[in-house]
Amino acid sequence: MATFLYKLGRLAFRRRHFVALIWVALLTLAGVGAASAPPAGNSSFSIPGTEAQKAFDLLEQRFPGASADGATARVVFKAPSGEKMTDAGNKATVEKTVDELADGSEVASVADPYTGNAVSKDGTIAYASVKYDVSGMELEESTKDALEDAAQQARDSGLTVEIGGDALQAVPETGATEVIGIAVAAVVLVITFGSLVAAGLPLLTALIGVGIGVSSITALASALELGSTTSILAMMIGLAVGIDYALFIVSRYRAELAEGREREEAAGRAVGTAGSAVVFAGLTVVIALVGLAVVNIPMLTKMGIAAAGTVAIAVLIALTMIPALLGYAGRRVKPAGAKGKRLGRSRKGESKPDQPAGQPKANLGTRWASFVVRRPLAVLLLGVIGLGAAAVPATSLELGLPDDGSQPTSTTQRRAYDLLSEGFGPGFNGPLMVVVDAKGSDAPKDAFDDVAGEIKGLDGVVAVTPPAPNKGGDTATITVVPDSKPSSVQTEDLVHAIRDAGGDIEAKTGAETLVTGSTAMNIDVSQKLNDALVPYLVLVVGLAFLLLIVVFRSILVPLKAALGFLLSVMAALGAVVAVFQWGWLSGLMGVEETGPVMSMMPIFMVGVVFGLAMDYEVFLVTRMREAYVHGEKPNQAVVTGFKHGARVVTAAAVIMMAVFAGFIGSSESMVKMIGFGLAIAVFFDAFVVRMAIVPAVLALLGKKAWWLPKWLDRALPNVDVEGEGLRTVAEGGTGPDEDRELVRT
Repeated sequence: MATFLYKLGRLAFRRRHFVALIWVALLTLAGVGAASAPPAGNSSFSIPGTEAQKAFDLLEQRFPGASADGATARVVFKAPSGEKMTDAGNKATVEKTVDELADGSEVASVADPYTGNAVSKDGTIAYASVKYDVSGMELEESTKDALEDAAQQARDSGLTVEIGGDALQAVPETGATEVIGIAVAAVVLVITFGSLVAAGLPLLTALIGVGIGVSSITALASALELGSTTSILAMMIGLAVGIDYALFIVSRYRAELAEGREREEAAGRAVGTAGSAVVFAGLTVVIALVGLAVVNIPMLTKMGIAAAGTVAIAVLIALTMIPALLGYAGRRVKPAGAKGKRLGRSRKGESKPDQPAGQPKANLGTRWASFVVRRPLAVLLLGVIGLGAAAVPATSLELGLPDDGSQPTSTTQRRAYDLLSEGFGPGFNGPLMVVVDAKGSDAPKDAFDDVAGEIKGLDGVVAVTPPAPNKGGDTATITVVPDSKPSSVQTEDLVHAIRDAGGDIEAKTGAETLVTGSTAMNIDVSQKLNDALVPYLVLVVGLAFLLLIVVFRSILVPLKAALGFLLSVMAALGAVVAVFQWGWLSGLMGVEETGPVMSMMPIFMVGVVFGLAMDYEVFLVTRMREAYVHGEKPNQAVVTGFKHGARVVTAAAVIMMAVFAGFIGSSESMVKMIGFGLAIAVFFDAFVVRMAIVPAVLALLGKKAWWLPKWLDRALPNVDVEGEGLRTVAEGGTGPDEDRELVRT
């Protein structure tokens, strides 16, 4: 592989105009496609194989034209202090508002509070339910404006009016912190390279790659039903890996220049060595993201595939456009250490005038690695204990999906949620819909009544509406209001209790009872994600483990990489629980409401963090492997790997943390949580696992770290990540070097 990538790098360097033209053309094509594509429609959220989805599908079949997936709005009214909603003036205002809402072209129905029993017992709060023909993302702006105007007119009459439901849902905004994250990345690159030109190359290529990826997602959003969150996550991951992959290749290019090689040769060697690591690091990220399809939740699958596509683009750009841009930059990209030489430091190991000859000052990475290999056990224990302590909050992890109750108190949706809880109880915001399929029953009406009666006798039930049958009389819906909030454990227990009772009723009457609604959907999603976590972990870690065996030609190094990842992801989950569930530092993170951690957070973090963790493993340990196979002793190879790679890996980690942390400013709670989780996970993995635990373990293992059974060594393909095949080219093809043979043990 190294030889192929070497030739590719040299070709891109020579044919830089052609390569640049191709990528600019692709960016233009994607941009035109995004600009001319129809707006994204409804992002369908289905969970195949669950009872809630089965009931939802049955409703669409038995209640045709009911717009089961249409947007809803609850316009909530509260009377001024000392007044009631039943007072004549307030009642007239509400009825006028209802009439105005009913005039909308996309409105399917509006329920009057006074005829629909939607006034609280104390008479201070009432609500009008509005049902639309289309989903919230498909509503025209004029319809949303009409809804807000009607509410404002009621406010002008003296009432407190808020709007809940999904009719006013908006595309999430990431905020200015995203730009700050990119700015931090730029500063880190300038410090790392000491050159604006060299620092600008990774940023430029990353932005081009993300532009192509996100524009392609936007162009396909309507056809593939991709949600707005999909493009945000693709941008988040694409920016991070795009900058990092380019950073590693540019750094290796400068190191090759420092060895005295010509620029075209240096570009080829940078792509052949660091580019090989980029390919395998990118593969682990792609495997982790595409593997999300195992969960069998279409929305999550689409998010994973879209993000994986952006990562693949980042890899291709790093391998081709970076050497092309290096050709354009010419002498403006200096060899590694060139700036230091002007400041009195050596470039290639020469001592400063006040230092003894042959004893150059070791860099920070070398000094740290030397310390770790002298005290490996102490460093290992400290790192493991520290991550274990950070992971403790994860033992109280509670999962759920966000609803209006998790939104900031500044939003009208959250205020409507609170008003409804005040007037009708906490469970009113998460009613359960029970669907009774009596097609196989001899007495459907009796079956409906039996189900309603059985549910009324369950603990935790506040109200049960009379069964509402369809025109055929073979299916009915029953609305159940719990006495607990939607995301509580008590509501989940009630859902299971209704389902258990339904089994007994089916045995007696032949009628099947199904529980659905947004609350039941959330419960089923959480369960499905929990059930899929272990199979997903086995698949992704197993495939990446096999891949790393090929890369490192070792059993213990990939095993150590996987165990280190588990430590970092558990510690990151603990941090997420501490902030978003317990409320630690919630003000600093902009978390206005604590609650359960998003259900898909654990499995998403496992996928993404594993891929990113393997990035640092590949970049750092391949340098160690390269030194080892060229004859260095195991401990010295660890130090050499840190000498050449620690600064770059540190810069890459800081950049990735900055990019992820930039999304903490998003208005979407899911994006905010993922941004924080990934940023803290990169911190734990890069600075604790890869920088401390990895060298400590390798120092303890010694030669055993690179052990591989001879039969497996013969069976595995030699992908030559270390660039061994390039050594014959080192001096213009004059012959192999003495240390060309791989070290085998």
